[in-house]
Order: sequence, then C-alpha cells, then structure tokens
Amino acid sequence: MKTAHVILIGILLAGVTFITACVSEEAKSGDTVRVHYTGRLADDTVFDTSVGGDPLEFTIASGELIPGFEQAVVGMKPGESKSITIPAEEAYGPHYAELVFVIDRDYLAADLEPQVGSMFNIQLTEPNGPIITGIVIDVSEATVAIDANHPLAGRDLTFDIELVEIVKVA
Repeated sequence: MKTAHVILIGILLAGVTFITACVSEEAKSGDTVRVHYTGRLADDTVFDTSVGGDPLEFTIASGELIPGFEQAVVGMKPGESKSITIPAEEAYGPHYAELVFVIDRDYLAADLEPQVGSMFNIQLTEPNGPIITGIVIDVSEATVAIDANHPLAGRDLTFDIELVEIVKVA
C-alpha cells in the first residue's frame, strides 16, 4: 500500500511540475502567439482593436507586424497584459511632405467627385507609371490634395496587449 501512495504522489508531483512549466512559459522570438490588443493615438482615440473578436495570431520576429509590437510580447506569459508606446519612427515612420500630392482637377474625369477621407489612386507621370494609393485630404474648386503616407505615419502609437496563448505547433 505504501508503494501505491509513493507512486500516486510521484504522479501528482509530475503533473504539478508539468502544469507549472506550461503556465510559466514566456513568449520568445519564433513563437506563434495569439494576443488581444487595442491601439490608441496620443489623444486616446482607438484606431484598432481585436477585443470582442478573434485574437490576432502572429509569429514573433517574423516581420508580420511593426517590430515594437512584436518585441513587446517577448517575455510575456499567457494571461499577462501590458501597455506600450511605440514612437512614430519605430511604427509607421515619419510623415513625408513629399508624399502629399496636389493635383489640378482638370486632370480628373469630369464626373469624378472626390470626397475628403476617401481612397484615391494616382498614376504618376506616364500612362504606365506607378500607381500610388492615398487618402483625399482636401478638395477645392481647382485642386485635390492626396496624402500617400500610411494613415498612422508620424504618430506615436500606444497598444494595450494581452497574451492569450502561445500556440503549440505539432
């Protein structure tokens, strides 16, 4: 009977050790993880969130996301949350004035009515030149201004991140 107790205690200790090892596992470079996040601007405006939906899944250090976001998850344990601020230079970069184009409305189709905030494609220089996508930022009688920068360029970004799980690859 004593042997059965020793074996049972051994099995229980092994189980506790296994569970503790799983719970205390930290995310590291190369791990595939699932996180919930909320991204905010400096004025607290939320620009994106996964809360209320499926968590975001990505592999740390794969270049799928901005580096500061990926690196913030390194060292986190499942269930852990944190808030980080990523400077513009480490997020979507600075806002470049040379990527704001002002075009004469005479170059647009007569029936085209651009609206501020709408997406717009510009074909530069030649008929087979590159097409740049931007957002209309100003419309006047004579011109249309289009910003081809990323919409979050030039902005510091704050993310609230919760590590939901480290995905085990079979």
